Parts: sequence; C-alpha cells; structure tokens
Amino acid sequence: MQLQPAQRKNVKIKLGIQGPSGSGKTMSALLLAVGLTQDWTQVAVIDTENHSAELYAHLGTYFVLPLTPPYTPERYIEAIQVCVRGGIKCIVLDGISSEWETILDAHSQLTGNSYTNWSKFTPRHQHFLNALLQTDVHIICTLRSKQDYILVEKNGKQVPEKVGMKPIQRDGIDYELTLVFELTMKNHAVATKDRTGLFTGQPEFIITSDTGKLILDWCNQGISQEQELRNQILQCKDVSSLRTLYEQHPLYQKSLLTEFNLRKHQLQSQNGQHTH
Repeated sequence: MQLQPAQRKNVKIKLGIQGPSGSGKTMSALLLAVGLTQDWTQVAVIDTENHSAELYAHLGTYFVLPLTPPYTPERYIEAIQVCVRGGIKCIVLDGISSEWETILDAHSQLTGNSYTNWSKFTPRHQHFLNALLQTDVHIICTLRSKQDYILVEKNGKQVPEKVGMKPIQRDGIDYELTLVFELTMKNHAVATKDRTGLFTGQPEFIITSDTGKLILDWCNQGISQEQELRNQILQCKDVSSLRTLYEQHPLYQKSLLTEFNLRKHQLQSQNGQHTH
C-alpha cells in the first residue's frame, strides 16, 4: 500500500450516448469509435438491434457481434470478453437498454416480496456494470430514451416533434460513465455528464470522428504533458509561435488560457507592442 501522485495516463473512456429511436446513436457511436482507435479494424459493435449496425458498413471495415435474446447481463459480459480476446480496442454496446428491460421483465414474473426479490438481480446487474467499467478498452454504450412529443411551430402551424427523455436503464447509470452525450432528433449532441471537461458548457454539435480523436487525446495526455506544454509556452520567443502552439493544443486551451495570455503580454511588452 503506497501513496502516489494522481495522474491521467492511457485512460480508457466509458461513454454513453442516449436519445430516442432515429436520433443517430449508432452512427455517432461508430464515428466516436474510429476517432478513439484511428483504425476501423479495432472497432466492434455488440449489436442487439437486429443487425442495424451493419447498415453503416460503408463507413469502414469494423466488426459486428450480433447478440440475440435473452439479453441477460451474463450474455453481455460474454460478448465483451469475446471482443477483448479478439484484440478489439473499442467496443460499441448497441445498446444496453435491453439488458435492464430483461431484468425488469424477469423481476416482474417473480412472486413474493418485490423488494427482497431484487437481491436476485442486483448482483447480476452489478457484474455487468463492472465488466463495462473495468474492461481495459474504450467502451461506448447507446441507450434508448423514453419517448415523448412536444408541439413546435413550423410554417405557422403546431406540429408534434419527437424528443428524448430519461434513458432506459437503471437509475444512476450516468454516474458510472465518464461522459454522456444526449442526441436530439436532428442528430445534435450535448454533454449531460462530462468528467473530461472538454464539452462542458458547449453548445449543441454534430459528433464526428474528430470528436473521438479529441477524447483520445484527453485519455492519453496526463499531468506530464500539461507540464511540458507549460514549459513550451515559456520558451516561445514571439506571439506568432505562441499562437501556433495555442492552436495546436485545443485540449489545453481552457486550462492553460491564463499561461498563454500572460506569456503573450510578456512578449508584447518586450517588443514594445500595445496589449488589448
């Protein structure tokens, strides 16, 4: 037992994408996956949606593992293990709502005390979560949201529009994940849970492979990289090179903004320039 400095190095992201049917969860997950791996052959989809993942085969040569009923926690765990043994670096669980629906259905069929009956299912669900969180690969989960409709005005008329609500999974699933995106029916994403800090407070956007690459950079860069960048800021001899350094490191633009601005003012003062 030994204390050691906290640092982030080669983290494997555990990410959720939630939204109603038709919001683009599968395609968004695939684009994130290739951004995280930089190689389609290192991506596998555990497909519970009747081969729907194969509809996007034109994107690249990824693998698909069809998962058929029953969607028990044990079958999900087995599928994850198959992918890991196959050398997969990013697993897309498309999706995990079926696992929780299967547990709810089995629980409802038991007689007796409903509360005590949960003791038969909670450990099984927890084993599934442990496999998801502790497996040493990137994992992206898609979750269906309970659907609802709101009235929106289009061309002067009130028309119904489908919106997402609460994801179909056990309460608190978002607390287990590092990052959660919620998708609208226009395929726009917003981060509803973000331990990376990359997307906090950001407006809606379209997920691309570049989004996955940004997350990969966060996973791979720890405290030593941040300190190295601080040193590079101090070594910049002019504002132009400082600006280039800033643009090359979007991951640290927010956390090191003070250092960038301070060095900018120092350089401008040295050159007799006015600061604004």
